[in-house]
Amino acid sequence: MQMRTGRELILATKAFAKEDRNKSWWLLLSTLFLLLGSLAATFFIPYIWLKIPFSILSGLIMVRMFIIYHDFQHHAILHRSVLADVIMNIYGSYVMVPSSIWKRSHDYHHAHNSKLFSASIGSYPICTTGKYLSMSAGERRLYLFIRHPLTVLFGYFTMFMYGMCISSFMSAPRKHFDSLIALAVHIGISVYAFITFGWDAWLFTVFLPVFIACAMGAYLFYAQHNFPATSFTDKEDWKYEGAALESSSYMTMSPVMHWFLGNIGYHHIHHLNSRIPFYRLPETMAAIPELQAARTTSLHPKEIAACFRLKVWDPELKRMIGFRELKTYKAAKAQIVPNIS
Repeated sequence: MQMRTGRELILATKAFAKEDRNKSWWLLLSTLFLLLGSLAATFFIPYIWLKIPFSILSGLIMVRMFIIYHDFQHHAILHRSVLADVIMNIYGSYVMVPSSIWKRSHDYHHAHNSKLFSASIGSYPICTTGKYLSMSAGERRLYLFIRHPLTVLFGYFTMFMYGMCISSFMSAPRKHFDSLIALAVHIGISVYAFITFGWDAWLFTVFLPVFIACAMGAYLFYAQHNFPATSFTDKEDWKYEGAALESSSYMTMSPVMHWFLGNIGYHHIHHLNSRIPFYRLPETMAAIPELQAARTTSLHPKEIAACFRLKVWDPELKRMIGFRELKTYKAAKAQIVPNIS
């Protein structure tokens, strides 16, 4: 059987870009119920040793709830539902992902994923070896800071509080006024919880769950497109389906983690057709053979370390490289001395 490519492959996914409205509502409301129940446990259970696991559980369920929010923003589920819009906007504000900046940046990301020399809106910046070596020391430090593991780990402050809320509002106050509202809502809830119920209620019920969800979200944003087998192209050679299948990962994980992460591990399929509801992504992969030879990564510590070692794109090797290979590249270039005799 001839393998489908391009528009033909994208059209093959169209049959799966149809939601079951009742299922969408059930998954939204059941996830929301589980999240509220887990947060209630962190609040009412008097023992810290029991608060901690429920706080971690709350953070993981928040990631699933965010994927549902993410699908809603793509119009993959519950499109044109006023009630869903209210629920999603409240949740987006609480986790510091206001609708206006998220949709603008994420739509840009889908339209420009894996393009070299395009703006890094909605994704981590990527430099070629030549571009990186031509940067000033300050530019290099900023580039490496944005991609640093600690920056990802502290995504609560870096990506969400600053990037999604403070930076977006300062860049366009009128367009992103909801960014200021989201920041005020989140800080307001945090301050109220701390003053009214004490440090432990704030830490385990408010801060730690959102911190975990933001760290996980920041890493997923990173590893879905910054993994050893990924590929980047010039704008002239860029193709939508290529960006999906060659520059977006299939993140292998256990069924339990697929549940917590809302099947976002099937990221190559999501980029091929963002209108497919998250709960239909496994079905889509099983039905379309062309999607089964995906480029993979995982949440195994060795693979996480491998992703973080990647620093720049080498156009000659056609892969991402780390500092060791970058030093070799720099030394090789330094040996090429023009003949001036």
